[in-house]
Amino acid sequence: MIVTVTLNAALDITWDVAELRPRTSHRVLAAHERAGGKGINVARVLAFLGHAPVATGLVGGPTGRVVREDLRAAGIRDSFVAVAGDSRRTVAITSREDGDATLFNGQGPEVTATEWAAFVAHYATLVRGASVVVLSGSTPPGLPVDAYAHLIRIAAAEGASTVLDTSGPGLVSALEAGPDVIKPNAAEIAEVTGCDDLTKAASELRARGARTVVASAGPDGLYAITPEGVWRAAPPETLFGNPTGAGDACVAAIASGLADRAAWPVILCEAVALSAATVPCAVAGEIDSPVYSRFRREISVQMLGTAQKS
Repeated sequence: MIVTVTLNAALDITWDVAELRPRTSHRVLAAHERAGGKGINVARVLAFLGHAPVATGLVGGPTGRVVREDLRAAGIRDSFVAVAGDSRRTVAITSREDGDATLFNGQGPEVTATEWAAFVAHYATLVRGASVVVLSGSTPPGLPVDAYAHLIRIAAAEGASTVLDTSGPGLVSALEAGPDVIKPNAAEIAEVTGCDDLTKAASELRARGARTVVASAGPDGLYAITPEGVWRAAPPETLFGNPTGAGDACVAAIASGLADRAAWPVILCEAVALSAATVPCAVAGEIDSPVYSRFRREISVQMLGTAQKS
């Protein structure tokens, strides 16, 4: 069983415009609303891959009810815990002219200490028997900075592998708990380490506690710095569209590979193919099957170095 955790779930709103121009009005060509937050997007991709993920986290208020209804409609097992505050909304504006997306992310509801304790107790029961636990995204106001570190330790004590996709102080704190995999992008790595050299910065994060670092370098693909070696997986071409769900698809591929005990070159090939296959889709969590199938055959995975010591 794979469990995905979304502590700051959202109702994702995507508006498609011909061209995004500041300080002017726009006609929306297409609009979409669906349950979102990074862990929920991961769960959707895992379902596409044939898994039956369990999605948990925090939701509340009228927005939270819509999120849960959409999850059930999508066939995703809902194991969320309710809070009093209203869940956030996010807005993505996608421009057909250049394929870029502009995001506006709500902060999320204030979570009380009592609500957090109730979630932790629920989570501790849920992860028993899980093979992989995915922890993704921002945390809402009120949660301790070491929230992810605490959840990683609980999952590890139950024998589950952990995949973490977050940034900033939450990532720094979580490193001490020894996550099995972290998946930052180049900007997030530079923010945490102060180093612009991707592989050197990733090695520093491993020295600080992460077992494996899978770093996204945008169009240049993925780098994996692992105990078994260092690899780079490169896409055959750059696609234009909505890139907002690409990182979540990458995390889903990692979680699926860990659950299947796949080798890192295989995991990276899947991760790049799935990430690319989200870009032509209007909303995060969807996969363009023809793109996915084609990229799987064309991605090159290169070994850059031998086993890395942490």
